Amino acid sequence: MDYEIVLANEEDRTDILSLYDMQKGREFCPWSDDYPSNETIDFDLLRDALYVLKKDGKILAAISLEEDEDVDSISFWDDNLRPEGELARLAVHPDEQSRGYGKIMLRHGMEELKRRGYKGIHFLVNKYNIKAIRCYEVFGFRIVGETHMFEQDFLCYEKEL
Repeated sequence: MDYEIVLANEEDRTDILSLYDMQKGREFCPWSDDYPSNETIDFDLLRDALYVLKKDGKILAAISLEEDEDVDSISFWDDNLRPEGELARLAVHPDEQSRGYGKIMLRHGMEELKRRGYKGIHFLVNKYNIKAIRCYEVFGFRIVGETHMFEQDFLCYEKEL
């Protein structure tokens, strides 16, 4: 293993913002000039909820353990899997995509949610984002419904941890 996954800290802020900015405008990326932002990073850092994958000191990927009441209140989620966590803001440096880092970060996020006492996991994925959908397929997530939020069509993914 030539990388490490660590809890992000304040010193990582500039590199994380840069990683987020690299995603903006890419196909199927819902992010805008306003999101994710410094405030988003503040929210994640305060909750110890932002993880980064570093290789040779460089941040190649990030993922957040999310708290979003709007997503949590979607009716498709299975009550038997509560409490459920959510993963969000998965970002992989464009030069490092298709090398497995997204899957590594998803696995780490799921392990961390389980360690924190969650029974299940749910999240949204743009229904046209074939790359992301393929990444999630290997983990056995179930598509439990579809929703329209944040001006996009999403598939609702769920899985027991």
